Amino acid sequence: MSRRGPLKSAVASSVVSPVRRCSRTACGRPAVATLTYVYADSTAVLGPLATYAEPHCYDLCAEHSERLTAPRGWEVVRLAIDSGPSRPSGDDLEALANAVREAARPQERAAGEGPQAAGPGGRDGQPTEAGRRGHLRVLRSPDS
Repeated sequence: MSRRGPLKSAVASSVVSPVRRCSRTACGRPAVATLTYVYADSTAVLGPLATYAEPHCYDLCAEHSERLTAPRGWEVVRLAIDSGPSRPSGDDLEALANAVREAARPQERAAGEGPQAAGPGGRDGQPTEAGRRGHLRVLRSPDS
C-alpha cells in the first residue's frame, strides 16, 4: 500500500493550451496537418488539420509533416495544407447576413400573411426541395 497522498496533476489547468499539438513524442509545436493511414491501399494520407481529433489519426507540426516518410511499399498522398490562419471572406459574411435575414423572416410572414399568401415555393411560401444528393439538398427559392 502506498503512503503517498492523492495524485495531483503535473500541469495546472490554466496552463493547458486549447491548440492541438504535434503527436510526435517530445514535440510541443502546434499541429498543422493530420496523418491518416489507409491500410487496405497501403497509403498514408497527409492533409489539412482535421476539424477534431480522431483516435486513429495523427496530428503533425509543419516540420514533421514535411519530413514524413511512409513504410517501404506504401504511397504518401499529400493534400494541400493551408499555411495561414483562415479569415472570414466576403462570401462568409454575406452567407451569415443571409442566414440572419432568413431567421427573422418567419416572424414577418406570421404577422402579415393570410391563407391567400401561398407563393410559388411551397404552400406557405417556404422553399421546396428541388433535388437531393446524399445528405445535401437543393432548395428552390420561394421567389422563383
